[in-house]
Amino acid sequence: MRVGIIGCGAIGQRRANFLGEHTLVAVTDVDRTRAERLASRSPACSVEQDIQSLASRSDIDLVIVSTINSVLAEATEAAVRHGKHVLVEKPAGRQAAELRPILSMAQKNRVVVKVGFNHRFHPGLWKAKELCDEGALGPLMYVRARYGHGGRLGYDREWRADPTLSGGGELLDQGVHLIDLSRWFLGNFSRVEGTIGTWFWQMPVEDNGFLCLHTPAGQVAWLHASCTEWKNLFCFEIFGRDGKLQIDGLGGSYGTERLSYYHMLPKMGPPETTMWEYPGEDGSWRAEFDHFIECIRTGATPLGGLDDALAALDIVERVYADASARRAA
Repeated sequence: MRVGIIGCGAIGQRRANFLGEHTLVAVTDVDRTRAERLASRSPACSVEQDIQSLASRSDIDLVIVSTINSVLAEATEAAVRHGKHVLVEKPAGRQAAELRPILSMAQKNRVVVKVGFNHRFHPGLWKAKELCDEGALGPLMYVRARYGHGGRLGYDREWRADPTLSGGGELLDQGVHLIDLSRWFLGNFSRVEGTIGTWFWQMPVEDNGFLCLHTPAGQVAWLHASCTEWKNLFCFEIFGRDGKLQIDGLGGSYGTERLSYYHMLPKMGPPETTMWEYPGEDGSWRAEFDHFIECIRTGATPLGGLDDALAALDIVERVYADASARRAA
């Protein structure tokens, strides 16, 4: 397929690395030098002036949108309006309201829109989902998860710290991954409780977000997203009546990805333990793109689509609204 990329920063460049047999034919970015640098990697690629000129090209089948949050929905809408399939980075927009018209338009134009929830495609999490679906844990009870990084000098002056550009702070950034994964394992949440705080970084968005989410069946997801973790951390635990699964690390600075399966024996006591390690390159980006292509070819519903992004944004917005109401009281 013929691919266009809107947004040629670090994520756009990473997406370009995993196109496989597909051809990059056009790119655009507010920084033309950055766009030219990415275009130079492919002899068939040209630089477009803006979003609209790229989205309207008849020789593009799908568009990857990897911009800052304030542009994600605008770029996705433009591509969908011109009949392109779209892979848009999470959270796909700043608010759920930005996504609802795109969802209707995508259905009308019969195009696939996939949101960049690449964590579903990490091998440890993928294996964990398979084990849960096979009944290895028995009935699921709850999820407990932590995801965080330590920021960097000047973090509070980047676009992520500007609510107009980002839409929110850490809960919207890394937190939506935890929400999406929790929904993948437990289903939809009917009750949302949470709090946010800004304790270290001098910025108008939160540097920590805490969630307690409840399913209609009474299951709970207890989640913490932080950019004051200091040492990058990912830990996702799924608890069932018959055992527990724990995924640690995502590769790179988060440490080697590892899945631990603790199977409770009838006599209880120390569980039977099995571990899998996934060293080397993070393969989630390639696996997610391959899944996206397969959905285009077969018409299957993508794992991590616009409806999943809408559900995650709705949860974040409810927490933000509660925090705003408490401040006003």
